[in-house]
Amino acid sequence: MRQRWRRERRRKRPPSVEEEEPPADFICPITTEVMVDPVMAADGHAYERTAIERWLATKSTSPLTGEALEFTRLFPSHILRRQIREWRGR
Repeated sequence: MRQRWRRERRRKRPPSVEEEEPPADFICPITTEVMVDPVMAADGHAYERTAIERWLATKSTSPLTGEALEFTRLFPSHILRRQIREWRGR
């Protein structure tokens, strides 16, 4: 009886952040994990800073398109970082 009650309770509660799928924009295309320090590259895509820095240490192409990047400077994505933090805080 008690186990059935626990199963029923689990089904009714909303999923936690760990159980809920993150929005696709929160996932780094290189690491396939939720970003902590998202940056924008010249290809217009967001990446986890450490992952794209490792990529750019040996290549000057987009990890997604394979095309040459016009420049390799990275820009912090403050809005995306804030959205990810808010999503994790739910």
